[in-house]
Amino acid sequence: MTRIATTVSPLTLGTSGLGRGTVPGSPEEAEVVADAVALLRSGHAYVDTSNNYSDGRSEAVIGLALREADADAATRVITKVDVDPVTGAFDRDRVLRSFEESTARLGVDRLPLLHLHDPYAVSVSEAMAPNGAVEGLRELHDAGVVDAIGIATYPVDEMREYVATGVFDAVLSHNCFTLLDQSATPLFRAAQERGMTVFNAAPFASGILVKGATSTYTYREPSPEIIARLAQLEELCRAHGVELPAVALHFSLRSPLVDSTVVGVKTRARLAALDQLAAVEVPGEIWPELDALQQEWGA
Repeated sequence: MTRIATTVSPLTLGTSGLGRGTVPGSPEEAEVVADAVALLRSGHAYVDTSNNYSDGRSEAVIGLALREADADAATRVITKVDVDPVTGAFDRDRVLRSFEESTARLGVDRLPLLHLHDPYAVSVSEAMAPNGAVEGLRELHDAGVVDAIGIATYPVDEMREYVATGVFDAVLSHNCFTLLDQSATPLFRAAQERGMTVFNAAPFASGILVKGATSTYTYREPSPEIIARLAQLEELCRAHGVELPAVALHFSLRSPLVDSTVVGVKTRARLAALDQLAAVEVPGEIWPELDALQQEWGA
């Protein structure tokens, strides 16, 4: 078990939308590269990307930014292996190819952490079988080109199966540990008991805890029940004189179950806004009232 929690910071910067739609060598790309340099120089320990983010452009832009950033920046980029976008394969060979594609884009030889990302194309037993995806990850770890391996996906029950194998060093879950939904709690507890590093991604529940009821909730239209809960949260925050996005972020930051909170950041302006939210002092008396609300909801 390689525990990387000693090197993480409270915030990890996610880059799923970085570089989307940009053309290599264009002025638009240059602007995005400048944004990526700012992320790498921000003081946050890790920048999180993936083989398939923005069809590979996220990694490509970060690779360009690494040429301009500090010398140690290359040691602070986390990425993920993904299913073959053409064939749908997600086995040992695909994992090795995905790693090669990612490191070529990034211009690095090794990675501090490599996640198995959204392995929906295979079952847990298939991923764990000989010549399965996890075998590829373990080969990379044994070869010394990956310091730690993780599992990053969405269904909590499936993630608990992966955690129970004892193979992984880290877990990343998104949209399942927020003010509106704490279904990842048993997953994070199980991971913590095994000494794994826990990343909690999407603390704003895909936007609704920042933009309000006009936004999506976990990438879908919010239900009437969620809209009602949101209204209660907004009322509670008004009563304590604090903005809902700050409470949403600090809910994750203050949790003893979470080592690092992953927030999507594409621009320098978004980075500055995130740092401002992280610096907000949330009144301590809001948390017991929030706990009571969540117990009422059964969240």
